[in-house]
Amino acid sequence: MTRLYLGISFLALTCALPATAQDMSHGRIELGPRPAYLISMMDESPLKDALEACASVEPVTTDFSIAHRGAPLMFPEHTKQAYSAGLLMGAGIMECDVTFTADKELVCRHAQNDLHTTTNILATDLAENCTTPFTPASGDTKASAECRTSDITLAEYRTLNGKMDAANSAATTVAEYLDGTPNYRTDLYATTGTVMTHADSIALFKAHGAKFTPELKSPSVDMPFDGFTQEDYAQKMINEYKDAGVPASDVFAQSFNLDDILYWIKAEPAFGENAVFLVEPNDTFNPQDANTWAEDFAALEAQGVNYLAPSMNMLVVNEGQKIVASAYAKAAKEAGLELITWSLDRSGPLANGGGWYFKSVTDAINTDGDYFEILDALAMDAGVVGVFSDWPATVTYYASCMGLK
Repeated sequence: MTRLYLGISFLALTCALPATAQDMSHGRIELGPRPAYLISMMDESPLKDALEACASVEPVTTDFSIAHRGAPLMFPEHTKQAYSAGLLMGAGIMECDVTFTADKELVCRHAQNDLHTTTNILATDLAENCTTPFTPASGDTKASAECRTSDITLAEYRTLNGKMDAANSAATTVAEYLDGTPNYRTDLYATTGTVMTHADSIALFKAHGAKFTPELKSPSVDMPFDGFTQEDYAQKMINEYKDAGVPASDVFAQSFNLDDILYWIKAEPAFGENAVFLVEPNDTFNPQDANTWAEDFAALEAQGVNYLAPSMNMLVVNEGQKIVASAYAKAAKEAGLELITWSLDRSGPLANGGGWYFKSVTDAINTDGDYFEILDALAMDAGVVGVFSDWPATVTYYASCMGLK
């Protein structure tokens, strides 16, 4: 696909905050200085010229911009504060990773067993409920703990404070263990993290006119859990949208478990139409070699799967120091699947090659400006229809500039 650039204005890019605009409901959009900073770091190119030319363009809320757990580059993930930031940045679709408590109530957490790294539970009396108590580091043994949402009730869950997802494996005390935030994130805005139920997230996103992409997380407990089956779990998540009066067309339910996707297609076909099958590479995956791919695109399409969401490193590759669509991406599109990808702005500074998310294009990366290079390749070459980001402002700026809805 030929890359097209939208040249609306040729005003010089400054580090001032971009203009605000009304979003699809009643709020405003604020992108802050990060998009301008990333653009300033780019090598000279037609893409940089186009993005600079959009400095005075009012950003718009766009479904292309998907808030990954809110805005966890700066705020504790899956908290009201992170979600509010994602909405403010123009994300048209918001994510709640869904798991359940001891009393089988649905809450927003990336994993059922991450409370020890994403909340203050170890510093509270609820630490006694944890599956595995805190054990300090000793010699070659790292500090450890495991606290699950299924270890506590919904009422107890609501007493927790969300924090940046991290742990210090060298810790000898709980306080040290909880103090492990990566240096490319910050605890400046992590003093308060209001944890959310799934229903809370629906109400918040609906009030701001956003759409929804809940991910049904794989349980850490054996299923059925106290009579609660996997199908009960999948259905309960959908029921909370129906109870809230949310149209199925606004919900993009996700899962890494194909059986969940197929359940929704069969039991809730209106919701199943938008269901998103998440995939990630195994150790032998090569985005250019079909013999290494686990997914049968034609079979997925025949089963009623319309959306496939591979990680970014499956969809783009480096060809002659140029980031382009992978053979995997092209084949999935040819089979009729819509592509969504994850997760931008999650890797910190890119001077080291970007880490796991960028492993297929490491040799083509040298500055933080390359966030926009990979975003452009995903949009214009791979043809993705949405990009998850830990800082949605980056994707919103790009989509607003390029006229992507």
